[in-house]
Amino acid sequence: MTDTPLSELLGLALEAGRRAGALLRDGRPDDLTVAKTKTSAVDVVTEMDIAAEKLITGFLSEHRPQDGFLGEEGAASPGTSGIRWVVDPLDGTVNYLYGLPTWAVSIAAERDGETVVGVVEVPLRGETFHAVLGGGAWLGERRLAVRPSPALDEALVATGFGYLRDRRAHQAEIVRQLLPRVRDIRRGGSAAIDLCDVAAGRADAYYERGLNPWDLAAGDLVAREAGALTGGRPGEPASGELALAASPGLFGVLQEFLEDSGAWHDGQRA
Repeated sequence: MTDTPLSELLGLALEAGRRAGALLRDGRPDDLTVAKTKTSAVDVVTEMDIAAEKLITGFLSEHRPQDGFLGEEGAASPGTSGIRWVVDPLDGTVNYLYGLPTWAVSIAAERDGETVVGVVEVPLRGETFHAVLGGGAWLGERRLAVRPSPALDEALVATGFGYLRDRRAHQAEIVRQLLPRVRDIRRGGSAAIDLCDVAAGRADAYYERGLNPWDLAAGDLVAREAGALTGGRPGEPASGELALAASPGLFGVLQEFLEDSGAWHDGQRA
């Protein structure tokens, strides 16, 4: 069933993202940031995260029961159709916990292992990014294009940090080296949104180590369809080791810096 129309997959992803975004937006308690204990607040976020994934997988399964799933909150099945949905129901959980607007629902469809549809729903910004392989990247009805490639010292670069202390310390060292070489650095807290912001020309590049497939799948396609180059270490695709997206003239320069500085490891060289 590799002849499934991509428009069908896009329509389902858009609707699933809209529903999950509404659930997360409307279901978040107003007093979440003043919960009695840190654990109780985190538990609420986890419950919302799981509920959003169940909503997405349930909706998609209802319409396409033979498809597979890979989700952050445990959805995992190979399916038999050649289509697999890669889902991050809540990308930017710390932002969500603190009431910051930079969180998203990320849904991608893979066909025989290749990402062909990506949707990133950002409810509190009122934005929906979407892309179809070969069909461009869009923010609503506006077609997206990356900014013209600047010199490295004029580039606005987005990044993110992991949860492990040793990894964060090493990532801070990479930022210390990079900051004097670029215009500035931004840290938004959502990989999916950072990738889409590169597509929309709101940043010139984005890099991060430690991402999972569900963090990357939809946003990576949106960035590529807007004209960005994406990848990991030289000659490799984006992965947990390193993910990078940048305008074409900046990609190689930044990739070389990240390789030489060891951004792809956790500070413990072999």
